Amino acid sequence: MPIRNITNITVGRFEEATHPGTLKQGLAEFIATLVFVFAGQGSGIAFKQLTNFGLNTPSDLVAAALAHGFALFVAVSIAANTSGGHVNPAVTFGAFVGGNITLFRGLVYIIAQLLGSVVALILLAFATAGRIAPAFDVGSGVGVWNALVLEIVLTFGLVYTVYATAVDPNKGSLGTIAPLAIGLIVAANILAGGPFSGASMNPALAFGTAIVGWSWANHWIYWAGPLIGGGIAGVLYEFVFISRTHHERLPTADY
Repeated sequence: MPIRNITNITVGRFEEATHPGTLKQGLAEFIATLVFVFAGQGSGIAFKQLTNFGLNTPSDLVAAALAHGFALFVAVSIAANTSGGHVNPAVTFGAFVGGNITLFRGLVYIIAQLLGSVVALILLAFATAGRIAPAFDVGSGVGVWNALVLEIVLTFGLVYTVYATAVDPNKGSLGTIAPLAIGLIVAANILAGGPFSGASMNPALAFGTAIVGWSWANHWIYWAGPLIGGGIAGVLYEFVFISRTHHERLPTADY
């Protein structure tokens, strides 16, 4: 099948950002991201508490992978019917470059995701008597460019999975397991990349930890990597693998 031209990116109208329907979707993204970040990052704090805050071990990595995978499975599920369950600016950006969400609606999603992450980590710090989830940073002996490439590849896999199981109109019954597939790829990616880049794959998650812990070392990696990886996955899947004679744009006339 020939590759189609990238003509489906839609800015939308500013009124869309303040429309009640968009705000409801933003609220769904806020709650879902809060649930995901609180459970995922909370598991790390809890595990450290149980092990008396010792050095990182392989069991720490497995626990983090399982907790984030399960939490994302739930977060995507609870928001899917309202907002699509993005729970990640990289997913929203991948949907935007593929023409599946307008710019203004996407910005509402991203702001909601960032706020959800920050609020989750503030609540977590309060609930655990001041214990703060560490900010993401590159692993020992790993260069920033190594970490950047790793975040690109890991997020590419995540957003590609989102497209294949949730966005593709030909997904059929596969769509019913989309939240599970998305949670599983995140868990697997954490096992693969956790020791090297932290395997964030999510700018909102990295932003929340950086804000609450006020640690910005190499923070740019956790925006650039996921957005590049998510953008590549969105463009590739939408314009190569989704066969649509006419692109189905999001309805914007109501706005």
